Amino acid sequence: MTKNLIIVESPGKIKTLSKFLGKDFVVEASKGHVIDLPPSRFGVSTENGFVPDFHVVKDRKEVILRLQKVARTVDRIYLAPDPDREGEAISWHLANVLNIDPMSACRITFNSITREDVLKSLEQPRNIDFALVNAQQSRRILDRLVGYRLSPLLWQKICLGLSAGRVQSVAVALICQREKEILAFKPEEYWTITADVKGDKQRKFQLKLVKLAGRKSTVPDKASADAILARIKTADLRITTVSSRERRQTPPPPFITSTMQAEAAQKFGFTPRRTMSVAQKLYEGVEVGSEGQVGLITYMRTDSVRIAPEGLSELKDFLKENFSAEYRLEHARSFKMKKGAQDAHEAIRPTSVHRTPESMAPFLKPELLKLYSLIWKRYVASQMADARYNVVTVEVDVDGAILQTAGTTMIFDGFTSLYNVSKDEDAELEADGPAEEGKQKLPPLEKGEALQLCSCGGEQHFTAPPPRYSESSLIKTLEKEGIGRPSTYATIVDTIQQRKYVRKVDGRFQPSDAAFVVNYILEKCFSDIINPGFTASMENSLDRIE
Repeated sequence: MTKNLIIVESPGKIKTLSKFLGKDFVVEASKGHVIDLPPSRFGVSTENGFVPDFHVVKDRKEVILRLQKVARTVDRIYLAPDPDREGEAISWHLANVLNIDPMSACRITFNSITREDVLKSLEQPRNIDFALVNAQQSRRILDRLVGYRLSPLLWQKICLGLSAGRVQSVAVALICQREKEILAFKPEEYWTITADVKGDKQRKFQLKLVKLAGRKSTVPDKASADAILARIKTADLRITTVSSRERRQTPPPPFITSTMQAEAAQKFGFTPRRTMSVAQKLYEGVEVGSEGQVGLITYMRTDSVRIAPEGLSELKDFLKENFSAEYRLEHARSFKMKKGAQDAHEAIRPTSVHRTPESMAPFLKPELLKLYSLIWKRYVASQMADARYNVVTVEVDVDGAILQTAGTTMIFDGFTSLYNVSKDEDAELEADGPAEEGKQKLPPLEKGEALQLCSCGGEQHFTAPPPRYSESSLIKTLEKEGIGRPSTYATIVDTIQQRKYVRKVDGRFQPSDAAFVVNYILEKCFSDIINPGFTASMENSLDRIE
């Protein structure tokens, strides 16, 4: 007789868990929710305290029968769905159908599918956390109230097949608002002025106009540009100031769900759904030579940049073994948590930093290796030394028109020897990085040095409207506004495309006519519900329930 039954959500975890749990355990999967609100009707009693009318999910009847059959043959049952609100609710429903006391020590959770984490969780089973269950049930009921009340209204007033939702409609509203800004945008002309010069060392470099009459101002038209160019051509050009300073660039924190999705989109062109699918496989486990089936990353639905103490300890040892002293930190670096983060799970990281991308390459398919390498490098880099640059800034004053250039020289590559920060994220890092205008290499220059003008010119530009949202920029905005949670981002992006509210044009979302019509009706009639403020405040309320 088998002594223990462990029930997980995904069948993909069974093989990994079975490898190291041995013959005393049998592992089964619920395949997600076994009980839920009915799909074809409202299913919430609004007149009776908003009581949900739960039913067995249609294609889970056989799963339940199998679980009940196995349950009768074991001494103990452990409920091990995912370590989040959704997983807690699934555990509660499983307890109901299997006649398990929810207040007994029946629930286990693990942040990674490794021998150490799973065995540790088995030593510390707990009862089902009804605060988590209630938070999930509240979300489920509220989403049903919004979706099932508003969607039929859209069918009547516009056309069948449309839908509204507390989060998806806010996402569509953001996209429509951006499109309105683009349509209303009136481009304004401006000119940039540059001058190619050389000094005593006869090496050419470029200056750019940055100030007029002591303050930043744009050159509005050709006449203004020509007047400034005439001053430059007749001026005695001499270096007014030369300044040098050191700038530091700090590595970004390990990935959370949204940053992983954004970086995978930018570097590999992965959609959020594809990224999460690949991450799920890495989390559930891969066959790794003599190690067998092993989970390679920690739980991938998280909003926390925290690293567990055991992870930091292992990483410190790894850096000591593989990097010289100047690349290592004396004390572990901690990262600031974003406001409103639940911090339920640590950041996304490799379950063992010793499983380098190179050592895993023979066992991983190309897309798995790409994402694993990204996660591994980002994690290791987060605890490496800052990159340091020397930035030399040179200014030339031409009768109040300040021409400037900056040259950057790397002093020490630090974490950038392993991981390069994407341009979008570089702008968000708290510590500053090298200036964009500092890319050119400058010859040795001195204050008062005469410069010879080689050429100068003006280039006409027009201001551009704000860009349409891409998948990653939409997710970043939703996260910033506190709308949705890590587990919902990919679903939101998929839903608005499936409902034909948006289509991709050059990789960015363009709203359809239906999106504008639906958004107009919802904003006019239900502005108290379909708005970022309500959605974000509801997320905060759910956090308080939890």
